[in-house]
Amino acid sequence: MVLRIEDTDRERSTPGNVEQILDALRWLGLDWDEGPFSQYERRARHAELVEELVATGRAYRDPASTEDVRAWKKAHGGAGYRGEPRDAEAAAVRLRIPDEGETVVHDLIRGEISFENRLQDDLVIARSDGSVLYNFAVAADDADMRVTDVIRGDDHLSNTPKQLLVLAALGRTPPRYAHLPLLHGPDGSKLSKRHGAASVQELAAGGYLPEAVRNYLSLLGWGTDDDTTLMSTEELVKRFSIDRVGAASAVFDEKKLRWMNGRFMRELQLDAYEAEVGKLLDRTDREAASSFGDATPEARASACAIVREKAQTLSEVWPLVRFLFEPPIDDPAAWRKVMTDGAADRLAAARRELDGLEPFDSNTVETRLTALVDRSDYRPKDVYQPLRVALTGTTISPGIFESVAALGRVETLARVDTALARLTQT
Repeated sequence: MVLRIEDTDRERSTPGNVEQILDALRWLGLDWDEGPFSQYERRARHAELVEELVATGRAYRDPASTEDVRAWKKAHGGAGYRGEPRDAEAAAVRLRIPDEGETVVHDLIRGEISFENRLQDDLVIARSDGSVLYNFAVAADDADMRVTDVIRGDDHLSNTPKQLLVLAALGRTPPRYAHLPLLHGPDGSKLSKRHGAASVQELAAGGYLPEAVRNYLSLLGWGTDDDTTLMSTEELVKRFSIDRVGAASAVFDEKKLRWMNGRFMRELQLDAYEAEVGKLLDRTDREAASSFGDATPEARASACAIVREKAQTLSEVWPLVRFLFEPPIDDPAAWRKVMTDGAADRLAAARRELDGLEPFDSNTVETRLTALVDRSDYRPKDVYQPLRVALTGTTISPGIFESVAALGRVETLARVDTALARLTQT
């Protein structure tokens, strides 16, 4: 894999933008064998190749303006523009395009695609200031870097015949090309922000694991013979074949990615799970990272253990387990919804069951609270939701039995007492 930063557009190719590319590749775990190379830093080599083409007559200097080209094409029935060499201070350099025949792209996914040469303008390969254009720089660099395979989005398909013509003029053998289908959202439209995360950085910040993202992206437009879904990167490398990539637009469905990410998270060893949660908090929430990091190893492990069956992304973990490391949040909506008439009696009944309970683990808590529901007229949610709000401040948490056990007897009873006092006051 050759990593080349195509930075001839100096306005867009800022150091920050380049670092985003490198950061995304590092996070995904996609290493490269050569580079990173800067296309801009190869401008002297590009100029040398342009001069070679001019010297051999394969290219020529032409000061024609856009209006000149438009007038020529109108006079010639819409045929591709053909100019004549003219000396001028401000002259672009154009590559001569054959008047007859076709330029054929042999695409590994789409088969042969032909482009009529007569319809293509003589290709501008360098501006009047000497800077080369994208299609020339790419083709020249592919040749010099001995690139054998170019696999890219099919929005580049129209560039490929131009690059083939440059390579032919340079006398170089072209690489193999494969143009991948573009990603669409579940509604069939072009992928955009409204479909969810639209960049690698957003996926990382959203709490996705790089191995899950690699797995999911690999399956967009491609699949194994036996339709296996969950695969390690090593298995993906072993099983991938370009001939099974389809030409139809692939659908990026973040719901499916979330499901896959949840599966990968549940496969992590508990210490690795904890480490991933810590790394995400370090990147996204320094205050939470401090609360999580300052806790005992046992508390962190207990928190991760009770949430791993529920959370599908790392970003979902902290909101679910925050109550184990910080006081309950104040959610007036949750309080109004749950702490209604009779909630104090049900909460007090639950407290009596938990007080003195031995051992204070999730199984024993479940047994005792289930017995309370069974022998009373209460519905499960009538007991469990007030208890959940008392402990967490919200109506959403991991399993209530596991939450009670993880919080511990002392803190559980203290929070229930605080809630009962508030209910009495209101």
